[in-house]
Amino acid sequence: SNDESFFSVIRHRELMVHHPYESSATSTEEFIRQAANDPKVRAIKATLYRTSVDSPVAQNLIAAAERGIQVAALIELTARFEEQTNVQWAKALERAGAHVVYGMVGLKTHAKCLLVVREEEEGLRRYAHIGTGNYNSTTARIYEDIGLFTCDDAITSDVADLFNHLTGFSKSPRFSQLVTAPVDLRTRIVSLIRAEAAHGPEGRISMKMNSLVDEEIINELRAAAVAGVEIDLLVRGICSLSLAGPGGPNVRVRSVLGRFLEHSRIYRFGHGGGNGGPEYLIGSADMMSRNLDLRVEVLVPVRHPKHRSWLDKVFEIFWRDDVVRFDLTKDDTWVRSGPQEFVFEHDAQGQLMEWATNLQLAQGSASAYDLDE
Repeated sequence: SNDESFFSVIRHRELMVHHPYESSATSTEEFIRQAANDPKVRAIKATLYRTSVDSPVAQNLIAAAERGIQVAALIELTARFEEQTNVQWAKALERAGAHVVYGMVGLKTHAKCLLVVREEEEGLRRYAHIGTGNYNSTTARIYEDIGLFTCDDAITSDVADLFNHLTGFSKSPRFSQLVTAPVDLRTRIVSLIRAEAAHGPEGRISMKMNSLVDEEIINELRAAAVAGVEIDLLVRGICSLSLAGPGGPNVRVRSVLGRFLEHSRIYRFGHGGGNGGPEYLIGSADMMSRNLDLRVEVLVPVRHPKHRSWLDKVFEIFWRDDVVRFDLTKDDTWVRSGPQEFVFEHDAQGQLMEWATNLQLAQGSASAYDLDE
């Protein structure tokens, strides 16, 4: 393929990738590698929360800086367990001439964003990647995560504003597409929950996250459930929402554990989008007070019908009756449910892997997303 393959694919349309069912090495890492080696690229900006020791992302950012590309790296020095690795990469990036920023005072930068600015015939064009996972090649093989590549003007201009804000060049911006913490994420989620509650029993909320502990969000979900909204929560870790009491029967809570660490956050609201259609958001934030109030987090809307149907499929598989899982009961205990044997065909991740693989084979392409409309 020609050397601008990744950019031409994204120009054709937005691209969504789901790791590890689709390789991070051939998508996110390849995107950065191509950007770092592209003579038309003028700038690359990245948030690095958990880097790995052999980080291809950091190595490519260094190569880009050495080639004279303007590189900005936002490195979170307080990412647990990664402090030493992150410090070493920060020093190496600075030596290469990159602009290294160590996050906002008092806020952990947990957002997962990349921005590439490229000079093209019609002028500068921006490309962005926004995801749920860290740019870490080691965990990319064992963490389940989702990423969106886009050159949509509204989204990429938001990402550019975010980087300008984080690197200290501007005040907190107003975003047209991104939903960000600590500014508007909490209020946006609350208003989406309330909008569903207004639909009563027609309302639908599906959330997939690592933890649900924020008191306000839990109270809003409970109020929506009391109003009749059907609420499905896939929570890998801590869930502080009690199924006892009012609204409980309208809420299902499930935890799926498997060979991959479930790490993506997907928020789907049945009527929250424009024209009364659904709203889908993916990104870095869990429903925890620290994510909503004390960190820089980013959620991005997923709009392409193909990408939405993929997310629908994830929910559908994870809520099947024939998969092994833990269900939260109405007395707030977790019970292992489903088939007795944890074998491949009773493994939600196994079923998703099989579905994704078959889709890719049927389409004969490297990615299930590279098709024309």
